Amino acid sequence: MSAPAALHESEISVKVTLDADKRPVGIVWSADNAGMETARDARSMMLAFWDRQEKSTMRIDLWTNEMTVEEMQFFFYEALASMADTYQRATSDNENAVSLRNFAKEFGKKTNVIK
Repeated sequence: MSAPAALHESEISVKVTLDADKRPVGIVWSADNAGMETARDARSMMLAFWDRQEKSTMRIDLWTNEMTVEEMQFFFYEALASMADTYQRATSDNENAVSLRNFAKEFGKKTNVIK
């Protein structure tokens, strides 16, 4: 019987700058093992955690006032499409992953993100 592999930790950091009204004006993120030399600016973020004690999703959705409607539409299109990929890998539920992917395509078409 082989020994279990050594555990590895990774840290993801998000810093949010707020204006006087506590609205985001800056979002900077970094990940220590993502091959990034420096932190990266972002205009929007969606972060979700499954809380197993509460059996619910805890979410943080933020965007700066610089985020345009067109950028938000593209951001949502890509998020929906990537959720379909993640769902398929996590569950092997191909049928519903295809449904989610098709929904993402329709959303992309309706918002003119894709042709």
